[in-house]
Amino acid sequence: MFSNQTHIRYFIINGITDVPELQLPIFLLVLLIYLITLGGNMTLLLLVCVDHRLHSPMYFFLGNLSIVDMSSSTISLCKTLSSFITRDKSVSYISCMIQMYMFGSLMSNELLILAAMSYDRYVAICNPLRYHMVMDPKTCSLLASSCWVFSFLQIIPPVGILYSFSCYFSIEINHFFCDIVPLMRISCDDTSFLEKLLFIEAVLVFCLTPFFLTLFPYIFIINTILKIPGTIGRRKAFYTCSSHLTAVILLYITLIGQYLTPNLSSTLDSQKYFALFNTAAVPMLNPLIYSLKNKDVKKAFRWTRGQVKKYLSECSLYFLSVISQRSESRL
Repeated sequence: MFSNQTHIRYFIINGITDVPELQLPIFLLVLLIYLITLGGNMTLLLLVCVDHRLHSPMYFFLGNLSIVDMSSSTISLCKTLSSFITRDKSVSYISCMIQMYMFGSLMSNELLILAAMSYDRYVAICNPLRYHMVMDPKTCSLLASSCWVFSFLQIIPPVGILYSFSCYFSIEINHFFCDIVPLMRISCDDTSFLEKLLFIEAVLVFCLTPFFLTLFPYIFIINTILKIPGTIGRRKAFYTCSSHLTAVILLYITLIGQYLTPNLSSTLDSQKYFALFNTAAVPMLNPLIYSLKNKDVKKAFRWTRGQVKKYLSECSLYFLSVISQRSESRL
């Protein structure tokens, strides 16, 4: 018990599970998912940067989404992976606050970027003739930078309030990373104001605002698609936004399970598993969702693979020629 503690120096992260038999399988599974997440998102980001066919607003936002996914997975999963190897589950108070701030900012940023991508799909389908005029590089940069700045600013008040708390019933956090809800549950300070602030931010800022900014364009998109004559035209129009819609639905379902379920002790583990799916599986699935159904990404991948093979073959021929010249000079 630490009810009289005034300065907490560190916390203990319980991790994903306490069952010893499951520690190694979960570690290997999380490590595999994390490596796939990094590989998939880095590949997608590389394709967006090097292939001129992907230099369009949709892929610009997709590149931002890949950066967010890699960052959020690294921030939330690295401590879990390292604690299994080092057996050290402790995290300093400052590191815990930084991790909580960064994760909350990145989650908010992902929702806002998905909303910006929804607006991009709206312009592309509902006003295609003016698409490149409306979604010019300046507008895209302004939208993306606004998402980054706003997401990193709006999480400061709740994290700042929680940082001022000094009384905790325990130093053990029933989670696999520092998240704001598990920390509130072990605090013996008055959290009523923080709970109201979090509710207001969750309803008005963090969740509902990005949700409606994402939903409203799709109302017009669906209305426009239904007016397109012929099933082939409708199918093609819906195909252009199906990947984005899949990613949006997947993310919001996991966030609802992670943060909007009742605050009961029986739901702690289920919220933890929703958080694991949100921080590990969703960032891994995003590049697959956007690449498997996207012909442009497939073409870019084949072109880049061909360029890499060509470069490697040229390098090998160069080294072989250098070696043969040296051997001839020795003779």
